[in-house]
Amino acid sequence: MPNTKILYGPQTRLAIHNFPISGITMPAKLISALGLIKSSAAAANKELGLLKPSYARAIITASRQIYHGKHLEQFPVDVFQTGSGTSTNMNANEVIAALTKNPKIHPNDHVNMGQSSNDVIPTAIHLSSALAVYDELIPALQQLEQTISRRSREFSKLVKTGRTHLMDAMPITLGQELSGWAAQIKHSIKAITQVSNQIQRLAIGGTAVGTGINTHPKIAKLITKKISAATGIAFKTSDNYFASISSMDAITNLSGTLKTVATSMIKISNDLRWMNSGPLNGLAEINLAELQPGSSIMPGKINPVIPEAVSMVAAQVIGNDATITIAAQSGNFQLNVMLPVIAHNILQSIELLSNSAKVLAEKSIATFTVNIQQITAKVAKNPILVTALNSIIGYELGSRIAKTAYKTGKPVLEVALEMTTLSKTELTKLLDPYKTTKNTV
Repeated sequence: MPNTKILYGPQTRLAIHNFPISGITMPAKLISALGLIKSSAAAANKELGLLKPSYARAIITASRQIYHGKHLEQFPVDVFQTGSGTSTNMNANEVIAALTKNPKIHPNDHVNMGQSSNDVIPTAIHLSSALAVYDELIPALQQLEQTISRRSREFSKLVKTGRTHLMDAMPITLGQELSGWAAQIKHSIKAITQVSNQIQRLAIGGTAVGTGINTHPKIAKLITKKISAATGIAFKTSDNYFASISSMDAITNLSGTLKTVATSMIKISNDLRWMNSGPLNGLAEINLAELQPGSSIMPGKINPVIPEAVSMVAAQVIGNDATITIAAQSGNFQLNVMLPVIAHNILQSIELLSNSAKVLAEKSIATFTVNIQQITAKVAKNPILVTALNSIIGYELGSRIAKTAYKTGKPVLEVALEMTTLSKTELTKLLDPYKTTKNTV
């Protein structure tokens, strides 16, 4: 930072020296959460008569700058650092103390009063994750679900060939197909909301090992109340500080739910890619928006770039979950010692899924067009339609009709008319593709 005044102190410098590992710094959202925790703690300590009012006001003013995203360049400590995140907590304490411009305000004695890295960092992970979920992820997934549902209603009567094992199957409407996607996202929103209740429990007040040593017994509720007021989210104190400090079960649960969202996004993206495949030698059922040239050598080639990008996001989220799962096991006795990498991965997963859900909704789902003639022509020639006759002619005769239709290329109705005693009127009614999607046969 050649043109920036350095605000951090000796403990941060030691961390910079000790951990020149990845160049990846702690997430901005986590740093912001630390600012809110420090300002809330200063206000609580003032109310309890533990911190001079002038010191408290200075710390609150400085901390709010951090909360609002300022001075991020003052947080250079690598993600791969001490497992408790003490280096980052002290980085915040030192920067906030410097910002007060009062040399009597000490990073440990005043900014960190009544706190430990061991309860501050778990609290910051829960706080930043909850804010990201409620402010970004859930709204993005709601937008995706609503966009899919709108397109589903638009194509509620457009019959297409269903596929199982990537092979032709009984007809389905395009609306029904999309309704499945919408339901997956809707279920994900519900699951995320449920698990997010767990991360609204905060470890603050447990201090070093969960006993609350060196803090006032009322401070946890005061800090939590102030954080709730600032964010509009109903945070609560931990129901067991020993669990909150030594484990990351709630975050592991959230990460697992995000992995489920990722698998849904891959499924939707793959369906889009298959339906868009072609344009001449693929399924060519839909046309995704032409966003950019697809090849540096093949003129005119257009690729499904958004579903591809979303699939890569999902792969990253699944990988992040594996890291979080391993890291969450490292709760040796009274402290988890992989907190920084947990923070990095959970916040990255939330951000990636939030952004990709919006992109998928706006640049793929909302904009694709449908090749109705192509879809309709394939449905009419689908021999699997004969399944609708099973209860009347039996499976064996139906199988012979389907094979004959495949071999001759004739419509199944024409072959069934030749091989059964059913009239054309009866067959037309029984083999109506739209009726088969409604289970009326």
